[in-house]
Amino acid sequence: MRLLDVAAVLDRERNIQTVDAEAEVLKELDDNDASYAILSHRWGKEVTYDEMTGLSVMNPRKRDDVRGRDGYQKIIESCKQAKKDGYRWLWIDTCCIDKRSSSELSEAINSMYRWYRNAKTCYVYLHDVDEPGFPTKQDFSRFGKSNGWPEWFSRGWTLQELIAPWRARFFNKDWVSIGAKEDLTSTLEDITGIPEQVLENGLVTWFRERPCIAQIMSWAADRKTTRVEDRAYSLLGLFDVNMPMLYGEGSRAFRRLQLEIMQKSSDHSILAWNPKAQLGYQGNVLAEDPSYFRGCHDIKNVKPSLFVKRIKEYIGNGELVVVTKHGELSSFSNGVDSTQLLRWDVTNLGIHLSLPVLCNDPRDRYYKVILPCRDWHGILITVDLLQTDEPRYCRGYYHYHPPYPCPEFRSLYLDCFREPEESDDSRRLEDGDASSHGFTRCGTFPREVAGDTVTFSSQGDTLIVVVYANDDARIRFSVGLGRYHGKNWSCIVYDESSAQQEVWSSWADFAEQAYDIMWNAPTSQSNNDREDVHLPRTIFHVEVAWAMVIRVKQCPGCCGEPGEYVEPSSADELYPPLIRGSHQLQLSGQWLLECSGQRIKVGHNLTL
Repeated sequence: MRLLDVAAVLDRERNIQTVDAEAEVLKELDDNDASYAILSHRWGKEVTYDEMTGLSVMNPRKRDDVRGRDGYQKIIESCKQAKKDGYRWLWIDTCCIDKRSSSELSEAINSMYRWYRNAKTCYVYLHDVDEPGFPTKQDFSRFGKSNGWPEWFSRGWTLQELIAPWRARFFNKDWVSIGAKEDLTSTLEDITGIPEQVLENGLVTWFRERPCIAQIMSWAADRKTTRVEDRAYSLLGLFDVNMPMLYGEGSRAFRRLQLEIMQKSSDHSILAWNPKAQLGYQGNVLAEDPSYFRGCHDIKNVKPSLFVKRIKEYIGNGELVVVTKHGELSSFSNGVDSTQLLRWDVTNLGIHLSLPVLCNDPRDRYYKVILPCRDWHGILITVDLLQTDEPRYCRGYYHYHPPYPCPEFRSLYLDCFREPEESDDSRRLEDGDASSHGFTRCGTFPREVAGDTVTFSSQGDTLIVVVYANDDARIRFSVGLGRYHGKNWSCIVYDESSAQQEVWSSWADFAEQAYDIMWNAPTSQSNNDREDVHLPRTIFHVEVAWAMVIRVKQCPGCCGEPGEYVEPSSADELYPPLIRGSHQLQLSGQWLLECSGQRIKVGHNLTL
């Protein structure tokens, strides 16, 4: 690896006008032998390798421009801290990699986890923290775009940079130390969802069970990267795999990562994404991006030797409705070779593996497979499959699961090469009107949306929830955009309790609960084209059209008390009825306005 010579960098900075142009500030060393510090940070306006090496021979105007950047100041302050701590060498990703060389960039990305692991200490620079202490509570007024925490915690690359180092210290924007990783593990677990033991010891395996693939993926579910491909590349070290960088491949990078993982592991939790079937997805058995693993944080593997026993308990407890004849379950148990569960192969037909399969009627082509992994409650994870052609199966979603006959251990080929259907409907989300009224788009659930483009599958059902929050008004709401049985529909759910909460729950928790309300609600009378609702105790009114236009308006001033949630009058009614009436506005005893016939839409009120 190429490391900064701390003394040479600081000496050049002190004598920038007279320094020897041949003086070297970078040197190639072996990371296993060198004693070095390493920086983790959120990128801004940075200094590149060629700028760092050529600084002393630049013309004065360009040199002053480089030295005036925040990125250069990070380099200088990191070097000062490293010198203070007794380290001669320092690594910073912005200037220690010559990104003009694709081979060097690929080598660095494949080695980065090891480099952070081998560093003696890691300096974590939080550019958006002003206080002299580490933030211990969510603050949406300061960190509204990153779920109420410093932006560093929302980025994809910083996940491995938090887990890998044995020691790490956090610094605020003025380079004041505000805490050490080993002293903040409880808070860091609250922020990231990463268990304390992983933060303390990394992904070591000699004294405890390594977290399963689905759980590790869940830590990256809500993180963002500038390039789509980096959502995969930033995870290489966490799974101890290597693969070439192919910028331009888009979401294929994440599918390629999963296939690389499967070459080294027999961990079936890699197939357990979307455990609650929230995506209504039909297609490739591999996830499209890490957000598909949201909700997998409590999944654990089941040992092959215990798998059959767990299946019998699963059925015996009534957690899966299976009707068996006398002796069938025993015959099934005797016919399972647990070693078969440890093997799978990636072939030209797909992923070849053997799993217990449930099928009520082979003519409908829908199957349920039981995976050797479980959730927090001990319930085994099942996945719905659709047989596309003999002998291949793709990921499916079956709305109705009748009683099944006894499971059958079957050899399967799972389609891992299918590309998204070209007929999928992609639409641009137009919500600039919301931002002009102080509302920030917090994120989307159950999967991340790339930019402003939302894609709805041409097969199966789809529901995307978009969360917006206004910190000043202390209100947030979610917009559901869905396709159900071929019909488009929309819904708005607001969080009335947010005004009373000093610290909001995470937007992802709010989104998930809103999602459950929308997904489980009857839809026979849902609004296919437009939905609107007044946000309680505010001056805002929200309208959403399925044309993907979200508008926020100020109330014209004729609204009385905020409406309350009214249960639908029939099981088939999704939305409460429109209410007609008249109401007046009184100010200091004077009636200022009277209006009749005002139509008030009563929205869903979600109290967390």
